[in-house]
Amino acid sequence: MKIENQHTLPFIVKFIAVILLFLAVFVISMVFGAAKTSFSDVWLALTTTQTGDSLTMLREIRFPRAVGAMVVGAALAVSGAIMQGVTRNPLADPGLLGLTAGANVALAITVAFIPTANYFSLMIACFIGAAIGTVMVLGLGMAKKGGFSPFRIVLAGAAVTAFLSAIAEGIGIYFKISKDVSMWTSGGLIGTTWGQLQVIAPFILLGLVVAIILSKQVTILSLSEEVAVGLGQKTAQIKCILFAIVIILAGAAVALVGNMAFIGLMIPHMVRAVIGNDYRYVIPISVFFGASFMLLADLVGRTISAPYETPVAAIVSILGLPFFLFIVRKGGKAFS
Repeated sequence: MKIENQHTLPFIVKFIAVILLFLAVFVISMVFGAAKTSFSDVWLALTTTQTGDSLTMLREIRFPRAVGAMVVGAALAVSGAIMQGVTRNPLADPGLLGLTAGANVALAITVAFIPTANYFSLMIACFIGAAIGTVMVLGLGMAKKGGFSPFRIVLAGAAVTAFLSAIAEGIGIYFKISKDVSMWTSGGLIGTTWGQLQVIAPFILLGLVVAIILSKQVTILSLSEEVAVGLGQKTAQIKCILFAIVIILAGAAVALVGNMAFIGLMIPHMVRAVIGNDYRYVIPISVFFGASFMLLADLVGRTISAPYETPVAAIVSILGLPFFLFIVRKGGKAFS
């Protein structure tokens, strides 16, 4: 652990630095893209009611897409941090442990059997699917005597994810909705609208607020079960609440952008390398760092082969897989 070096700067200084980074990335993501805009266009679109092609494009296409990237990045980063803290598993991530796969199956079933379902109904279906995926993974992980180890949970997550992904694909092929399902599950922010954000964002913001409030409990649980009980924590109730938050955050993220692995794995490790292992600091920083990371990934997806789109899920996976293998090689201790 690097506690000695992690506190050479006060937390407030690091927090302000992360917020400034977030604001800088947001502005850059607004200016650059397939369509040419300027800093003045971004300022006018944010602060005035003037009209024009560039201003309309920014307000109706680029702004909602950026807000979608921010809330999804924050949701996945915080859900990953909570999972890693509660399970004491350095490889925990909503996309690796069956949550997003379960949400994808629920979404495919809803599209197939209730084609007129509105966005709120799809989001509720994703919540239910994420919960089912979580139960399946945890059930398999604890099936063997001695409880679950980090690697056993990862193996269970990989098996459940493959199984649920196959079901989602099968439903898409059988009901001839593969195109509709793949549009959701490819992991992108194309076509994000203010209407979608009005449904999704409040759930994510509520989950983030509750996660920050319970961040002290996550820190205690990350030490050991015995310590938590010794300090008077009602561990079962706290874990249920925290897993409910993870399900809400991951389910809402899937409802907006589809399957997105590795963000919940990478961001908490990066944050702990700078902040330390106190989740009272890790979770708030993860909100802004996750949002910044997702904004950058989306910007790369929009610009790397403009005017064509590169799926942001592919960009995240290119970065995430080597990171995952590095964490496995180091036994989860490289960034803690």
